[in-house]
Amino acid sequence: QVQLVESGGDLVQPGGSLRLSCAASGSIFSIDSMGWYRQAPGNERELVAVIPSGGSTNYADSVRGRFTISRDNAKNPVDLQMNSLKPEDTAVYYCNAMIRVRTRGPVYRYWGQGTQVTVSS
Repeated sequence: QVQLVESGGDLVQPGGSLRLSCAASGSIFSIDSMGWYRQAPGNERELVAVIPSGGSTNYADSVRGRFTISRDNAKNPVDLQMNSLKPEDTAVYYCNAMIRVRTRGPVYRYWGQGTQVTVSS
């Protein structure tokens, strides 16, 4: 079974920066798209950013211009650079991936366990 593991969550002051990383393991043929979601206490899980194959990156309006999603790290399928962090960014951040586990097989959505990001002074 495919496993996604997030890292990089921390306590930071407003205006600070964090870089989240997501590492994938298991039997993977290809990764069609990857994204980051977040969930604050009492709220539903929401899309933060997604980077599909063959398409442009997409960001939630609340993070556009501050967050950047990328897949250039050799050890991590997807990173999320977060700048100018605000208290309202506080949430558990989850890595999401659309993964094909075998040639010409179906694509499934996988989730990481989450990493806590807290923005507070």
